[in-house]
Amino acid sequence: MSEIPAKATESEDPSNSGRARAAGDLSDARASHGTPASDGTSASPVPARSAAADARDDRDARDDRAAREDRDARSARDPRDPDATGFGSEEPRPGEPLWQSKPPGSIYDYIKVASFSIGPDGLVDQWSLRAEQVFGIPAARAVGMDPIEAFIDPDLRAQGQRKMAEILDGREWTGVVPFRVPDDSDEGGRGKDGLAEVYVMPTRTEEGEKAAVCIVVDVRTLRRMETDLAASQAIFGQSPFGFLLIDTDLRVRRANQRFASLFGGTPDDHRGRGVHDYLARPEAERVAATLRRVLESGDSITDMHVTGFLPGSDERRHWSVNLYRVHSGSGRPIGIAWLGIDITARRAAAREAAAARRNLALLNDAGARIGNSLDLETTARELLDVVVPGFCDLATVDLYQGLLAGDETPPGLADGSAELRRVAFSSAVSDAPFVGGGAEVAVGAVHHYPFNSPCADALRTARVQHVPGEDGGLVQSTLAVPMVAHDTVVGLAQFARTKGSEPFGDRDRELAVELAARAAVCIDNARLYRREHERALILQRSLLPPGDPVAAGLDIACRYLPGNSSADRHSEVGGDWFDVIELPGHRTALVVGDVMGRGLRAAVAMGELRSAVRTLALLDLEPAEVLSALDEIARGLGAPGGVQQATRAARRPREADLSEVYLATCVYAVYDSVTRRCTFANAGHLPPVLVEPGEDALMLDVPPGMPLGVGGEPFEEVEVELPEGALLALYTDGLVESRDHPLDEGLQAFVGALTDPTRPLEDVCDHVLTTLDTHHGEDDIALLMARVQGLPADSVGDWTLPREPRSVGRAREFARARLQSWDLEALVDTTELLVSELVTNALRYGEGEIRLRLLLDRTLVCEVWDSGLVQPRRRRARDTDEGGRGLQLVGLLSAAWGSRRTPRGKTVWFELPLPDGETTLTDPAEALLSLF
Repeated sequence: MSEIPAKATESEDPSNSGRARAAGDLSDARASHGTPASDGTSASPVPARSAAADARDDRDARDDRAAREDRDARSARDPRDPDATGFGSEEPRPGEPLWQSKPPGSIYDYIKVASFSIGPDGLVDQWSLRAEQVFGIPAARAVGMDPIEAFIDPDLRAQGQRKMAEILDGREWTGVVPFRVPDDSDEGGRGKDGLAEVYVMPTRTEEGEKAAVCIVVDVRTLRRMETDLAASQAIFGQSPFGFLLIDTDLRVRRANQRFASLFGGTPDDHRGRGVHDYLARPEAERVAATLRRVLESGDSITDMHVTGFLPGSDERRHWSVNLYRVHSGSGRPIGIAWLGIDITARRAAAREAAAARRNLALLNDAGARIGNSLDLETTARELLDVVVPGFCDLATVDLYQGLLAGDETPPGLADGSAELRRVAFSSAVSDAPFVGGGAEVAVGAVHHYPFNSPCADALRTARVQHVPGEDGGLVQSTLAVPMVAHDTVVGLAQFARTKGSEPFGDRDRELAVELAARAAVCIDNARLYRREHERALILQRSLLPPGDPVAAGLDIACRYLPGNSSADRHSEVGGDWFDVIELPGHRTALVVGDVMGRGLRAAVAMGELRSAVRTLALLDLEPAEVLSALDEIARGLGAPGGVQQATRAARRPREADLSEVYLATCVYAVYDSVTRRCTFANAGHLPPVLVEPGEDALMLDVPPGMPLGVGGEPFEEVEVELPEGALLALYTDGLVESRDHPLDEGLQAFVGALTDPTRPLEDVCDHVLTTLDTHHGEDDIALLMARVQGLPADSVGDWTLPREPRSVGRAREFARARLQSWDLEALVDTTELLVSELVTNALRYGEGEIRLRLLLDRTLVCEVWDSGLVQPRRRRARDTDEGGRGLQLVGLLSAAWGSRRTPRGKTVWFELPLPDGETTLTDPAEALLSLF
């Protein structure tokens, strides 16, 4: 606060009372600065007060008390009066100069006003505390300085000296003077510059000499105040925001026109009101507490949201309010500034944007989480995992029972009342049951909706239906959303919100339809996949050997595992297959193959190759020849014209269409139970594993040829003698390879699992599948295991006959004797007759010596060998022909017969069933008569 020294100034014609006060004050001022008195003696530190000064202090005290009483009275009468509430008043600060006993809160709080006096010699003789603050020079230094020399620029000093002479002659002077404050720290002693308005009043000393009192006002501060005042008026009056000034009693002292236009009346009508006059009680108390906190702490509040109603309106409004504490020029808190803006529209837009972002996030989440499985029930649960609790509180999914059962007809009746099965349910309300849609339906139960129900209407019309909740129930409302995929309704999804939640809006309906449609497409894809998977699986299983295969001289066990589900995913059916084919001479063909690819296409290709293998095996070709023929067939599978077209196309250079290429791997082995020798041929398949008694398992070194369908490369054969009791294992890559286990690691694990080949084969198969990771679901698994059990020596009869007519009789004798030793008297006549026919044909049409062999196992097999390459051909003899009926007789009396090439000629054989009391043998006499 600016201070004027307590010294009366004297004009050219001062009054007597003024002179008296001036004389007393001058003595007090000189005493306070330690200046010598007029009598030349030094003044005491505590100056003696004159009677006039005491009387003046008493009068000032009475005036101050009267002013306070007057303010208290006005406060009781009108709380809107700012002087009554102390708005703008402040307490004095320690060490600050006092204007009076209580600061008035005047303009002097803001402008810089200082005073000093000039003696008759033109030097400063008194220097006030305010002068020290304005000029920054202490009194001890200022007293005795020449103000012209100290503060005026050298260019203006001559003019200043003339003005000083005029002032000391008794003339008053007022003007704006540029000045600079001397600063010894700067070069040249030049300090900061300033601009002051100076009012000089002539006075006289006690001795009657002429002096002067100078009042100095900082002009730049005044200009800044003018600018600030204009800016404040512009901001307060022209602001598009509601602006309030609130005093320390939390009442409005001033409001701008914008605030008044919203809440009615003129700005003056709002003076003295509190927050309870504008807001409801709970909100008003919260805002009042915030105002008090800002007033006490001085911390600003930014973007405080306030909710209320405008006068005469029921619409809830939202405001964003900024609060900060307002201080006086001396820094004392005098109130709070309130700056508010209506954000109702912005809040509504923000809610819309938040809802849009939430829906978009929900759709993104649905795209990432729905459809990861090809299982109908799992897909339905994935939908509910997305919507609960992010979109609704309870949800169910019902699918048509016919769709789940694989019915090809369009699901549902026309009236929407067909049977449905509840496949999924989810609740975010403590597992509360779904009510409001009729009787409670458990998951897995089959039910239907009445014809006139909203759910049936949704299924019938494929449109969303809004179902209000029941009175007293938990559910507020439900959206019955049909699940439509490819213009077909596959089921119904229901989304419910409990009471207290936000009701469903149009945006929610659109989102529900989108979510249900996405889930419906995934469910329909899963349905189509399940149909294809089941068909392929049925086809594949139908092409595999039924039951447990039986072979001569072998104990067989097999396993087939289609691609199963793992980690909630389905694997398509693959092209793995195995087969056990009985060959003539108690030989057995063991086949394991794998068509590359998956699905129905691979299963069909596998079926074609398996049929081709069986056909080629019946021709009794060598293993390498079988694979070569299979390679041609595989190449023809991808060509429209078959094998010939594929062969012609292979001669023309063209880019291969991989979608039409059928590739497969296969291992083909032929086991002879008499010699216990096995011949292998491999077409890019994994090597067989052999476990000999008392030895570790090992992989046979069978040259891996090219896969079937590649063509151009021959296949090699390897013949291995298998000891009695040895274990042979053929398998596909699904057993030993997966994403988590490389092939080498799987092969080693498979070999290590075959530790005890003496166990029953079924137990060995189970042990292998249990030990290895066979549940990864990435590929089909085919496992074929065989234990060698060769024919005993006493079950084999083998004779060599010379090429002479009497060999026919000797052959009949050998056959009769051996059958009698085997207790097969019932087969003697038939066998003698058929042996005689085959040996006779060998003598007439064959070459080289003749070999006769009888084999006894589950059936009786007779083989006649010779070196001729011409295969016997059965023909129908005419009635007049004397011969040509031998092979016809063999066909009539035997269960099967045939011929095959051998490395040294050919073999003609026939097979007879053993008499077991149930099989009826053909009478040879009747067979002979039937020929004529």
